[in-house]
Amino acid sequence: MENPFTARWSTQGNTLCLGHWEIFYQGNLLDIPEHKREHDMGTKGIYNFIDPTDELYLEGLDEDDWILANIEWLSDVFIAADIPLEENYMHWFYQAVNKDDWRCGSCGGCI
Repeated sequence: MENPFTARWSTQGNTLCLGHWEIFYQGNLLDIPEHKREHDMGTKGIYNFIDPTDELYLEGLDEDDWILANIEWLSDVFIAADIPLEENYMHWFYQAVNKDDWRCGSCGGCI
């Protein structure tokens, strides 16, 4: 099965801190809690605009640890959107978000 989730951060370039998450399940916009909607998701990646390949800057949680740390609010979102509370769906959610995740300072706009 193809990932049923798509995610994007609403701003690009050097204004990442001004955006919000737009996360969809099968084309339907999910209602993400505000404390998560307007901040990075904490997924694992290198978020350094100067050297985006330097492992020294690797940060965030891998899939399993992230799911455990976020299971409460994520389950609420899934229940509200009638998404199966199954592990593979949570992994798909993480994978969709991870592609567009960011960190404060990762765009260089505040420098």
